[in-house]
Parts: sequence; structure tokens; C-alpha cells
Amino acid sequence: MSLAHAGHAGGGFPAIALIPAALFWAYLAAALRLRDPGGPGWPHARTASFGLGALLLAGGLAWPAGDFVGHMWQHLLIGMLAPLALVLGAPVTLLLRTLDRRTGRALVHLLRHPTARVLGHPVTGLLLTAGGLWLLYLTPLYRATLDSPALHTLVNVHFLLSGCLFAWSIAGPDPGPHRPRVPVRLVVIGVGVAAHATIAQLLYAGLFVDVPATAAELRAGATLMYYLGDLAEIALALALLATWRPERSPRRRAAGAVAANT
Repeated sequence: MSLAHAGHAGGGFPAIALIPAALFWAYLAAALRLRDPGGPGWPHARTASFGLGALLLAGGLAWPAGDFVGHMWQHLLIGMLAPLALVLGAPVTLLLRTLDRRTGRALVHLLRHPTARVLGHPVTGLLLTAGGLWLLYLTPLYRATLDSPALHTLVNVHFLLSGCLFAWSIAGPDPGPHRPRVPVRLVVIGVGVAAHATIAQLLYAGLFVDVPATAAELRAGATLMYYLGDLAEIALALALLATWRPERSPRRRAAGAVAANT
């Protein structure tokens, strides 16, 4: 029984679901610090996005995962929908604007580290998210989470962090040095859609998966993954395209500079 299970088993609200509220409170406090009558302040849309992400995360943590369908709702909320909304809230940018200059420079230096370059690549995020799903359902790992609250929580944390990493590497407004070009990121999203669709089809058919659930539960959970997972991936692609500014070739940039000086 997981932490979320325990809260519902006792008829109460799981305390772990209050963590997103604390995160949003800290985010809101930082945003209010930037409120200056003479300055640009912090965009309300970013605050609303982060607040939505915190709400989705709280919903996922509080969702009763008594069967495989409930588990799938938890996965979609915690691992796919909440991360995108949280990332679009640009929390790192907000942090950089509220930190002192020395600490901010240290954080930027950390983001530019070669290790961050590897971790921040969309392929890494894809391997952690989609690969994690394949590992969860095609091995005894999911079965083990049913008997271990700590393992269940660890799996949820993995999908939350890997989901945030993937969303940030694809379409995050926060600083992301060394991101590949937009066409490459769109290809990675396409591979992610295919990976999710394949595992959903295997679950629906009950082939090669190690999930102790009835055939009806498998089909219902797989249907949720197939359709809502696609919607989450489409939303991620739209977020990427909404911020896409086509790069001009060096020749066009030079021509623009000449035109500007004449």
C-alpha cells in the first residue's frame, strides 16, 4: 500500500498531497517579491501555469490508486500533465530573478556544466520517462510497488522528476543551454508518442506485461494511457511550437544588419 493508498484507506486526505500546495506557496511568494510598480513584475500566466501544475500534482498524489485504472490516473497526472504545467511556469527563471547575484551566477554555471548538457538533452528525458514505463510494466517492478509504499513513492518521484526534465528539455521557457534544434525535439516527441502507444497496446492485449490486474482493468488503464498520453504529448508539442522562433541563416542575418544600417 502506497502513501496515497494509506491516506484513503484511513478515510482521510493523504498528507503527501499537501506538498504541491507548499511548492506553490513558495513560488507565489517569490513572484510577489518581484512586484514593483515601476518594473515588469512576473507574468500572471506563468503563475497560473505553475498553480495548475501544483493542482494536478496534488490530484495525482491524492487519487485513490486501489486498482490499475487508479494507478494509471496517478501516472498521467504525476508523470505527464503536472510536469508540463509546472515547467511552463518557468520556476528556474523565477528563482534566478529572486536570488542574489552571486548565487544566481553559481546556478547558471551549474546549468552550463557538461553533466547538465547530457541530462538536459531530450533523448535523456525520453529514456527516463518512456524507458521507465517499459521497465515498470514489463518487469516485476509494478508488482513490487503494490507491496512496498516506499518503492511506490520512489517510482512516483521518478516519473515526476523525469517528466519535468523531459518537458523542460523540449519546451521549457527556463534557461536550457545546448538544446538541440526544434526539428530534432519534434522527432523526439514523435518517438515518445510511439513508445507510449506501444506499451499501451501491450497492456490492452495483456502481452509481455507483468501487471496483476483483470483484463478489464488492463484495457481501461491502457485506453487512458493511449488517449490522455497522446493529449499530453500534443500539448507538449504545441508548447514547443508556440515558443519557436525560426533561426535565420548567417546570410540573412548579415543582410538584415546591412538593411538596418542603411
